[in-house]
Order: sequence, then structure tokens, then C-alpha cells
Amino acid sequence: MACLDSLKGQVRRIIYVDSGSTDGSVEAARSRGADVVALDMSRPFTAARARNAGLARIRDTTQPEQDPLVQFIDGDCILAADWVPRAAAFLAAHPGVAVVCGRRREQNPDASVYNQLCDSEWNTPLGETLACGGDALMRRAAVEAVGGYRETLIAGEEPELCLRLRQAGWAIWRLDGDMTRHDARMTEFSQWWKRTRRAGHAFAEGAFLHGSLPERHWVTETRRALLWGLVLPLLILGLALLHPMWALIPALAYPMQFLRLARRDGPTEAWFSIIGKLAEAQGIIEFHINRLLRRRRGLIEYR
Repeated sequence: MACLDSLKGQVRRIIYVDSGSTDGSVEAARSRGADVVALDMSRPFTAARARNAGLARIRDTTQPEQDPLVQFIDGDCILAADWVPRAAAFLAAHPGVAVVCGRRREQNPDASVYNQLCDSEWNTPLGETLACGGDALMRRAAVEAVGGYRETLIAGEEPELCLRLRQAGWAIWRLDGDMTRHDARMTEFSQWWKRTRRAGHAFAEGAFLHGSLPERHWVTETRRALLWGLVLPLLILGLALLHPMWALIPALAYPMQFLRLARRDGPTEAWFSIIGKLAEAQGIIEFHINRLLRRRRGLIEYR
């Protein structure tokens, strides 16, 4: 409940959306004054659906002029002490901005290389940007005007929402300074692989939904993952079966890519970026197989 405790003094009300927990979270949330929304778990759960449920509770219990701003935060995050006042002041001074986010940091980046990768991933450029992550302060009216979150997405729901907000004329902004601290708790390679596979699924679904011009949403990311994680491995394998020496030619692309990325990002991130394309390609393939079979994919949980 560290997440809820960090909200005290920064927000007028707290809405806690529960997805069938049995660890006492609901009671702990109520004891902290939170308004608890229990999701109907007979329907497939997604984070997007939970966020829409929270928005619906605000809409049903307040007047339109009340609670114009909503701070979304994942339950495994802690809000920085001065974040909401700073972010709210920025939105007040910039009426064309619908979403503002700051720096999300990993609580224990030195606990594992996978936590370090998370911390680096969240160090995004400052200023106007294309999207936010799971934590952000948003204008309630803007989010509701574009229909809220797309509830069927199992990942990538914030970038997809931000895309529709930008199409409606709004801007998304990344401020300098800490916003939240996140607890990834990734200590196993299998956890990192699942998380990266989920990213590939999000790339594929995002490109399928919004891959046309002018957005080309996640088309580049999808193609890059398929090239390095599927096409090249299959090409190398096929050539190896025909003539092993021929397979060395496309195989050289990997050390060359490693050297290029290592020069820019360092050897650790370069290595995981290359390996990660295999996991992303798996997620992309999963999405399209399920789409063709008209099958709904459940969440890809990494812990």
C-alpha cells in the first residue's frame, strides 16, 4: 500500500480499482480512505479496462467541473512528493497539453540487470513527445472525449490513447524531474523475456490498429523485430542447411549490429536489444495467429 500512502496530500480523492485480489488489498485501501472499485472478473482483465473503470467512478460521483485532472499510477509505483502540484501547474500554463509525465525510476536498479534495463528504458527525452507510460497526469475531459482507454489491449494502452489524443489536437509532454519509483522485481531471464514478448505483442497490435499514414504507429518497431528476430534467423538456418559457409554472411549482421549499438548504448543494452528482438518477434507472431483464429489473448504477466 506504499502507492496509496504516497498519494496523500497530492490528490483530492483516491480511487483504487481491484481485480479480484485476495491479499487484503481492498481492506487496506479502504482503511486509507480510498474509494474501491471491484472489477467484474467474469470478463477478461486488462489494465486499460481498470483505468476506464476508475474514470467511470469519477464521472458517476462528481460534477463535470470537479476533478478535471486525473493522476494515473500503477499499483507497484510510488508517487514523488512534489509531482502532482508541479504537473498540475504545467497543465494550467499549457492549455493545449492533455497529458504530462515525468521520470519513472526503478526502485532497485542494482538488484538485477533486468531492473537496470527498465530504468534505462524509462529515461525518455524531455519536451513534447508521442506518448506516456502507465503513470501520468491527464485532463479528464480530453481522455473522456476520445473514448478513454481501448479495453481490449493487453499492453501498450497508454501510447494508443496518446495517439488518439494527438489526433484530436492535444499534445503530450514529458517534464524534467522525478514522477514515480517503480518496483519491477525482475530477477530471472524468463521474466525479462515475457516482458519483452509482451512488448512485441503491443507493437504488432498497435501497428495493426494504427499502422497507416500518417501515424505509422509502431510499424518500424514491428518490422525491426521481425527482421532481426525472425527473418534473419530463418535465413541463417536455411543457408546453414544448404551450405554452412553461406550462413556466415547474414550471420555477420549480428556482431556488426552489436558493435553499432554498443557504441551508442553500451554493451549490456546492445546485447539485450539484439536478443530481445527474438522475444518481440514471438509476441508479434502470437498476436497475428490469435487475430487470424479470432482468439483473444490473455495477459502476458512477467511476475
